[in-house]
Amino acid sequence: MAYKIGELARHVGCRVVTIRYYEKEGLLRSPERTAGNYRLYDETDVERLRFIRQCRLHGMALHEIRELLSFQDQPRQSCDWITALVQRHLANVDAQIAALTHLREHLASLLHACTGGRAADCGILAQLRKGETCRRCEEMQQQQDATGHTPTGGTTKKRTPTA
Repeated sequence: MAYKIGELARHVGCRVVTIRYYEKEGLLRSPERTAGNYRLYDETDVERLRFIRQCRLHGMALHEIRELLSFQDQPRQSCDWITALVQRHLANVDAQIAALTHLREHLASLLHACTGGRAADCGILAQLRKGETCRRCEEMQQQQDATGHTPTGGTTKKRTPTA
């Protein structure tokens, strides 16, 4: 079956702009065109796009997906690199969970400092003013300063507002 780009987007559950982006990045092949210059996709494109979407859902970066597609296109290669990739991602998720658990403990501690009442007597504000950090917080701050990324996967780089 042949799909126009909008049909493919609906069939797979993504946006047209995403398909165009994956084409531009070389993850999807440039499709054949009709006489009216419409893109035409086939079932191979559907499968490849679903594969790419699954990779993205599992936190894979575009350069990693490109490598995975290469392995998929050459199935006789060893899968050691693929296994190592998933192990790295799993370790990253474990680190994020640990950092979030630690953050949760700190937030719960702040919450317990609250006695209610006025802001002038707020236990949460008093704790934040103290600025006490634990060894784990200091280690995470050093990691953040060195890499520009938070342990939970975010970035510390400032974004400029768009108009």
